[in-house]
Amino acid sequence: MVALRSVARFIPRSVTPVFPIRMIALDIDGTLVDEDLVLRDRTVAAIRAAVRRGIHVSLVTGRMTSSATRFAETLGLTTPVIGYQGALIREMPATTHDVGRMLRHRPLDAAVARDAVTWSRERGLDPHANHLERLIIRADDPRVDDYSAFLGTRATRVPDLAAWIERPITKIVAVGPPGLPMRHLAVARAAFAGRADVTVAHPRFLEFVTSGVSKGAAVRWMARRAGLDLANVLAIGDQLNDLEMIAAVGHGVAMPAAPPAVVSAARYVAASLAAEGAAEIIERLALAGTREASRASAELAGQADALRAELATRQATMVGAIA
Repeated sequence: MVALRSVARFIPRSVTPVFPIRMIALDIDGTLVDEDLVLRDRTVAAIRAAVRRGIHVSLVTGRMTSSATRFAETLGLTTPVIGYQGALIREMPATTHDVGRMLRHRPLDAAVARDAVTWSRERGLDPHANHLERLIIRADDPRVDDYSAFLGTRATRVPDLAAWIERPITKIVAVGPPGLPMRHLAVARAAFAGRADVTVAHPRFLEFVTSGVSKGAAVRWMARRAGLDLANVLAIGDQLNDLEMIAAVGHGVAMPAAPPAVVSAARYVAASLAAEGAAEIIERLALAGTREASRASAELAGQADALRAELATRQATMVGAIA
């Protein structure tokens, strides 16, 4: 049920894939980098080759845009960065001291953000606020250094997070033990229907953005801005927050560790992060000639169909065992 509601505006595999690939939209964490946050050589080489071919390559992340910029610079990207699940889009900065010109910002209403803070705390989650390039957390949060290292920025501490939110802000992130955000997702979506869109960006992160914001909507906006058809877009991701993006384009790719709903929405499933699966997909679909890419597309789509059939059989077996 969660998957169906999440992709109501983006029907999986409804966009017929067309070659050549003219735009690539890439999630970062779990797709390009592991917990060590290191971009591997093959991944860097494949993306840089795509850029040299004139393909529009953008990072599409739940991170703040300034946190994503360091990866974009390593990859040689010049196209805008999509941050906060699509709530904020910035051009690449002109200098290291710049954050890049803002192209689009869709913040969350202040009252809704305060409600999300209260709702999250009542369910054992620890809420943080993100606004533009700032992370705001409660003053006594013991993991401030961990969050700052992950995002590459220092957090702002405040004594009362809900009281601090007086104006619209970009996003609320509610942090909990792995699995707890997903268990609360359906209830959160029902509680905030029409006021906020809620997703899981990481096993520990339940995230609230304003209604209508998603990576899929942002990629659609970017493609339209560049004059490109979604049929020629390749998108790769690994989490529930990538689902709309994967469903919105002709060439949607799930990482193999993605939740079943994401695998179900994808046309293709990549090899593992350890095997640099995203790089292989780019090589086979974006860097190869049209004939070779078409053959690879058919092969990868067949493999994904087989995987979905296997997952469905497992699910049916589990349901039967419970019954």
